[in-house]
Amino acid sequence: MNKRWLLLPAVVSAAALTACSGGATSENPSAEQVEITYGVWAGTQTPAMQKIADAFHEKNPNITVKVEERPWPEYWSTLQTGAAGGTAPDAFWMLAQNIRPYASGGQLLDISDEIEAEGVDLTKYPQAVLDLYDQGDGKTYGLPKDFDTNAVWYNKAIFDAAGVEYPSADWTWEDFRQTAKELTDTSAGVWGVAAPIDYQGGYYNTIFQAGGKVISDDGQSAEIDSPEAQAGIKFWTDLQADGSSPTLQQLSDTEAVTMFEQGKIGMYMSGAYWALQLYSNEAIASNIDVAPLPTGKQKATVTSGIANVGYAGTKHPEAVKKFLVFASGPEAADIQAETGAVLPAYEGGEEKWMAAMPEFKNLQVFIDAKEYSVPLPVQGNAAEWQGEQTKYLTDAWNGTTSVEDATKAYAEAIDKVLANG
Repeated sequence: MNKRWLLLPAVVSAAALTACSGGATSENPSAEQVEITYGVWAGTQTPAMQKIADAFHEKNPNITVKVEERPWPEYWSTLQTGAAGGTAPDAFWMLAQNIRPYASGGQLLDISDEIEAEGVDLTKYPQAVLDLYDQGDGKTYGLPKDFDTNAVWYNKAIFDAAGVEYPSADWTWEDFRQTAKELTDTSAGVWGVAAPIDYQGGYYNTIFQAGGKVISDDGQSAEIDSPEAQAGIKFWTDLQADGSSPTLQQLSDTEAVTMFEQGKIGMYMSGAYWALQLYSNEAIASNIDVAPLPTGKQKATVTSGIANVGYAGTKHPEAVKKFLVFASGPEAADIQAETGAVLPAYEGGEEKWMAAMPEFKNLQVFIDAKEYSVPLPVQGNAAEWQGEQTKYLTDAWNGTTSVEDATKAYAEAIDKVLANG
């Protein structure tokens, strides 16, 4: 997929949306020849999305789907501008962290009626991912196309060069820390681990492993300053303090996944969505393997997924609804799985996804992680408060302030966002 640090989307009123779009027309998708656009961000999934668009067109010859790919973060800035100006794609990808402002601003198409008409079995999707997109207003704005869990990608060549044993299925936090130290050889430009400030692939996982939470169960206040959550964050600041990771400045200059692909990083904790990109990299693919996350007080990983949603201002709402249901349905899931693009959200695609990348023998760890997965925290305007992570946590990562002080200040900032609803 790609990194998931998000830009805060703009919100426009439903009235303004209707005015700038000229109003949506309702058409019979079986009678009118139409073209709809499908916005995705750049990455290894785009060819699979084109196959899905083509498969949909074969079944619905009157509807052509044009896939529009944009790089990150241009995708989000263009979507923000398009939603406000009436030029957003008809269908597009959405993340749970970003959906709230778009939904509350009247920018998303309610597809509940199409789901009912098509008899979509919602039990085929991970409930935790469905819940992430539930806005509590009785409407359904999209269906998940994929889901993800986290594990540890590692480079066997770096382990072999250092004479370090590969990770075991039952390794612990201390095992991980010691392994990172042993793999590090800064004179050769090699670090044991990448430790960026990454909530989804990084410190949320260890917060939950420590028995902590990011947000309270009622969604009204932050708990990132609890002792348990602080322990989960110290997992990462300790790696930085050990010198086992490139500095934040180095990770800002070159993304963690890029450094991993360059053979400069021994271990990279992140999601299943990197599988195809790593598998397609002929320079390193034969050296790549994956292990379960190390265990703290308990096993845990956050889970999320991309949803296919529609623009409320589309001129072809019925065609868009029909496509959205198809693009998150069983045939599309098979296309995603068989190309290795991503783990499909629709039940039954896991084996096909693993079979698409046979040399990666241990992808099952991502599937097994569903058993101990925790929904990604997205309460309130998550894009806003998550977007402030570097402002409040950077000094802790750099060792210039304590984790306790940094998380206390961050919790106060999160509480202010949550208080605004």
